[in-house]
Amino acid sequence: MSKVSYYTAEGLKKLRDELKQLKDIERPKASQAIAEARDKGDLSENAEYDAAKEAQGLLEMKISKLEETLSTARLIDESQLDTSKVLVLSKVKIKNQTNGMEMTYTLVAESEADLKTGKISVNSPIGKGLLGKSVGDVAEIKVPSGVMKFDIVEISR
Repeated sequence: MSKVSYYTAEGLKKLRDELKQLKDIERPKASQAIAEARDKGDLSENAEYDAAKEAQGLLEMKISKLEETLSTARLIDESQLDTSKVLVLSKVKIKNQTNGMEMTYTLVAESEADLKTGKISVNSPIGKGLLGKSVGDVAEIKVPSGVMKFDIVEISR
């Protein structure tokens, strides 16, 4: 049984758009490439045909994985979320106890994570360490170099 993943409306739309692109545009292209390679003659010595078949197999695998992800995806109603503790889609301002540096992250599903925009996965070490914490709590997060301690400064949506 696959585990349920929670997404924002934007993240879910991206997944659906990618699946539509793969099915409606990439799949016909792959079939066309196989047909063109088949027309070039002897299939036993046709590397182009083998490559096209392999590309089609990889495409079908990607489509299958996306369909599975979408089947377990759930949309989060942000207005119903509690802001007293860190949950999925929480925007959390944390302060590193060691160097005093403050950072703000939004906890999102793994496929929506993008560090450049401040979105980290709830499955990442920092994400897991922050879940369930409240303002004023200290999150102790195990990292390869030891344990980092962060003060929870602010939680918002």
